[in-house]
This record gives sequence, C-alpha cells and structure tokens, in this order.
Amino acid sequence: MRRLLIRPGAIGDCITCLPVMEQLRSDYTEIWTPSAVVPLVQFADRVRSLAETGIDLLGITSDPPRAMLESLRSFDSIVSWYGTNRPEFRESATAVNPNWQFFPALPPQASSEHATDFFARLAGLQLGMKASIRTNEPKLRERVVIQPFSGSKLKNWPLERFRELATRLDLPTDWLCGPEEELPGAHRADDLKSLAEWIRGARLYIGNDSGISHLAAATGVPTVALFGASDPAVWAPRGVCVKVIQASSMQAIQVDDVLTTANLLLASTQLSASTAESAFARP
Repeated sequence: MRRLLIRPGAIGDCITCLPVMEQLRSDYTEIWTPSAVVPLVQFADRVRSLAETGIDLLGITSDPPRAMLESLRSFDSIVSWYGTNRPEFRESATAVNPNWQFFPALPPQASSEHATDFFARLAGLQLGMKASIRTNEPKLRERVVIQPFSGSKLKNWPLERFRELATRLDLPTDWLCGPEEELPGAHRADDLKSLAEWIRGARLYIGNDSGISHLAAATGVPTVALFGASDPAVWAPRGVCVKVIQASSMQAIQVDDVLTTANLLLASTQLSASTAESAFARP
C-alpha cells in the first residue's frame, strides 16, 4: 500500500495533526506539507514541501506539472487536508486518481473538541493522542526559554510583562524569536528541527498560543502556554508536562499568575528528575 498524506497549514495546525498522520502511515508513506514543517516529520518514507510539488496548480490550470500528476497516480490511497473546501480542486484531483479521502484542515469555529481529537475522530482513530517530536540528546541548560510572539498580535502577552517575569524567575532566560520578529539578543534557529532540539535542552518553556508552543510541548520540555480569546480546549499544546493559563484577554493575565505556575512546574519537574535519579542509583 502506497499512501500519500497532504497536510497544509500553520506550524501549530500541522503539529496537532502529526499523531494522526503517523497512525495513518502505510507500507510506503509520503507526506506533502509546508516547507517549515518538513524537518519535523520523522515517520514517513519521503517528505516533500507542498510548494515544490505543484499541487497548488491542480484545478487552476489546464496544464498542471506532468511529474506531479504521475506522482499522484502512483498512490493507492491519498489522504488530504488540502483542498477540501475547493470543489474544483477535488474534481480535478479525483479525475487524476479516484483514491482520495478529504478531511477539513481545521475544526469548525464552534467546536470544543481538541484539534488532535477532531482530526483523529474523522480518520477513525483513537482519541487522546499527542504529538511527539524526537530530538538528539540535547545539551541541557539550567535556563528558561521565553518566546513572546505568535502568529497574531492579539495572541501576544505584553512584552513588558514577559520582561518583568524574566527578572523574577529563579533561572536565567533565553529569549526566542522567529525570522520576521525583532528582539535584540534573541535566539534564532535555521529550521524547526534544530529549534526543537535547542528548546528541549531548557528546564522550562513559556510562550503564547503559538506553533512554537506546540513544538515545545511535543519535545517533552515542561511548557507554560498563555491563552486569551482562543480556546485552549481546542488549541492547547499537549505534552507530558504542560500547564495552560487562560484569561478573558492576554492583558488580563497577571505576571504573578505566570510566575507561580512556572515555579510550580520547575519544582515538580526537578523533584521528578531527582526521584528518578535516586531510584536509578539504588543497588
């Protein structure tokens, strides 16, 4: 069975779908996804950037790339979160290969079901899964990573509050920002895989409702995620040690609330690590 999975979307959208995609893998599995997400897919035989495939031309031009058409014809099953709401795309796609199954790329606006469970339920898979991004053994740092940005200014906690929080934490801070964001002295990574490894080496990650918060949680690093208007029941990162702070708006989240949660998480994870180390050392 040769299966193609086509998953568009922002970083967080794709990460919430990763466990579903992994469960859908077959004898041969190929994935087409945004270029930024390509390094995070660890379970496929081949991963390609959506942009390089020419799939965006299907249903638009009468002469789509021949290599793309031949590739599509080679699959016994195509599962797509791409083009679901575009009738002209679905018509052209099924004319090339009838073995398509289309799923919505996002949960409906009124949904209260976690995004990963929404994707899993439609695919007939178990609920409660969480993304897991495996990294090389990280260089551990007694530091807290703070990412004060997101894909929307409305989702950002005020930068001055992040700065106040950093001055009150017991551990030093590593600041993080993306390629289009300005923050002097902040860490920048060449790709999401190396970023995941860097984040994984910290004691704690703190960030807004963002794709990078999903990335952090998926690596297993203790994570504090701040939510305002968006619903954490649907979009909260899932991980082994994730705490969510929500208020009616980002402005309503107080520094003391984040500090308390961060300190509790640091203390509990340190206790867990010490207990495990002691148990391992017993004769």
